[in-house]
Amino acid sequence: MAARPIWKGQLRLSLVSINVEMFTAHRSGATTAFNQIHQPTGKRVHYQKVVDGVGPVSADEIKKGYEYEKGEYVLLDDDELDAVKLETKKTLDLIQFVDESEIPPLYYDAAYFLAPADELAEDAFRVVRDAMRKARKTGLGQLALRGKEYLVAIRPCGKGMLLETLHYEDEINKSDSFFSGIPAKSADPDLLEVATALIDKKTAKFDPHEFKNHYQAALRELIARKLKSKGRKIEVEEEKPRKETSNVIDLMAALKKSLESGERTPAKSAAKAPAKKAPAKKAKAAPRRKAS
Repeated sequence: MAARPIWKGQLRLSLVSINVEMFTAHRSGATTAFNQIHQPTGKRVHYQKVVDGVGPVSADEIKKGYEYEKGEYVLLDDDELDAVKLETKKTLDLIQFVDESEIPPLYYDAAYFLAPADELAEDAFRVVRDAMRKARKTGLGQLALRGKEYLVAIRPCGKGMLLETLHYEDEINKSDSFFSGIPAKSADPDLLEVATALIDKKTAKFDPHEFKNHYQAALRELIARKLKSKGRKIEVEEEKPRKETSNVIDLMAALKKSLESGERTPAKSAAKAPAKKAPAKKAKAAPRRKAS
């Protein structure tokens, strides 16, 4: 079954308009999900909308409300909200381009795939995609989706494009309050040199195949054991207490020991060792001629 786009509209670069479709880039089913179950009956627990002093209410009695004063709300109907005129509901203008590395990682939120909506859009889509790739630029624009207007970044991704929603500046916590207690000192040059060598040793190309979700694997194993035991409680092995270590350590000794250890990055350890050559077969000795 083909994936359904979560948004359809036009990607616009100046006077060039391209019909595009947007798809979610992440799979929600990749993680193990749990439901809340009423143990005596084995049935799922459901939730009701409840009003203080009234009790459960039906969905058609519920409206969206904005609290303009403590306990006072202005109510809005869905059709009133839908009537808010935003051009970004159907059009995504590329209003600025920046270098690929210029956007701090802190601003990135969710990722989506962007593809041409039909064959007529493919040529223009390809030109804009390849121009951004050649210039090594990321496009910025705004998109209205699900009752919000998002700041988005768009970049080439294989044969398509990757659209990533960004946080606005007022959504980002200022780091000063978290980092203010850290003294403004530089690292010791000798320690820095050894730490840099350790980082170099553990550096490799990013390969997502080398990283597995161990917690999800352990959860699935637990579920399989629980099914096999027909619901009986699984005996859990107690975690061994950690050995108390002193906060005062010889940092240089620890760094050097780490550098000298045989520990390698996943990508490097997975690299195949060169195949050993098979030993050359010994030539069979020619049969000796009988003396005449």
